Amino acid sequence: MQYQHVCVEAVSYSLPPHQVTSDEIEEKLAPMYDRLGLPAGRLELMTGIQERRFYDPGTLPGAISAETASKAIEQSGINPQLFGALIHGSVCRDQLEPATATGVHHIAGVPDSAFVFDVSNACLGILSGMMILANMIELGQVKAGVVVGTEVGRNLVEATMDYLLSNEELSRNDIKSEFASLTIGSGSAAIVLCDEKLSRTGRKLLGGACRADTSSHELCAGGVDTRKHGDHRPRMQTNSEALLHAGIDLAVQTWADTKLALNWQNQDVDKVFTHQVGKAHRKLLLDRVELDLDLDYPTVQFLGNTGAAALPMALGIGIENGHLQAGDNVALLGIGSGLNSAMLGLHWA
Repeated sequence: MQYQHVCVEAVSYSLPPHQVTSDEIEEKLAPMYDRLGLPAGRLELMTGIQERRFYDPGTLPGAISAETASKAIEQSGINPQLFGALIHGSVCRDQLEPATATGVHHIAGVPDSAFVFDVSNACLGILSGMMILANMIELGQVKAGVVVGTEVGRNLVEATMDYLLSNEELSRNDIKSEFASLTIGSGSAAIVLCDEKLSRTGRKLLGGACRADTSSHELCAGGVDTRKHGDHRPRMQTNSEALLHAGIDLAVQTWADTKLALNWQNQDVDKVFTHQVGKAHRKLLLDRVELDLDLDYPTVQFLGNTGAAALPMALGIGIENGHLQAGDNVALLGIGSGLNSAMLGLHWA
């Protein structure tokens, strides 16, 4: 997968207002910790996550996505009437139908002639949306577009905590599949892509590769099961250790494909942005693909795992804080449950 005419013109993000530390979560879970003899500090020690952020209760992802997409469109400096696509790519959506993208489109000022739809691909939704949009630009179907997504993790975390506290029959082994749910945070990111003829930055999306291992599709599953839990808040069951190793194995293969597509060697990579899951995942990923840990820009320690928004949020924050320099080759290393992996290369002109 190679692109000749696609530029990354703007990356925006927004952070939720409420910070919730891992210590605060453990304080609320103290009765369960005491009953099972779990040591305090376990959550941060195992994940490296000091805190995560939440939106106000009842916040819908589309409302935040509309703000983030509008900001990205404004930052791009491109006339909104030239936008031919608006894609919503987060795990969280406002409802099953219509597409959350429709409400975002209504506010963002993109013309009625645009393609407007959702993309669902677990934590790869926004990256998948980028590839779809890049293909459309490369084919000459659209001149510019925006991919946006917002993850709202409050309900999942709070529902998991309530379940852990209310079920006193749970054993240490029982809570393993619930543990990953406590790492989830919230956040929003948007990326504007355009044809190079419209670009003022010249920051090229070069291409990349994707690969699947669907034999691992049951290692992480999220949704609503009122039969087991009795309410309509989302739940997630994760075999964290198996998911970690299967995901990294898939990423190693995808990185080899990506380097081949881009004609890169590891020494050609100047900066890296990874899917933000936890410190063990980040270290093992970069060790296995043989990239220096210092090339990455971690945000998981203060944002938690923000799903499809994690990698593009890290990119936006990294840009804002000067992590990228002119001339950098940038690798975006994405992994999502399913399992899918997608990796893209940028040249930061």
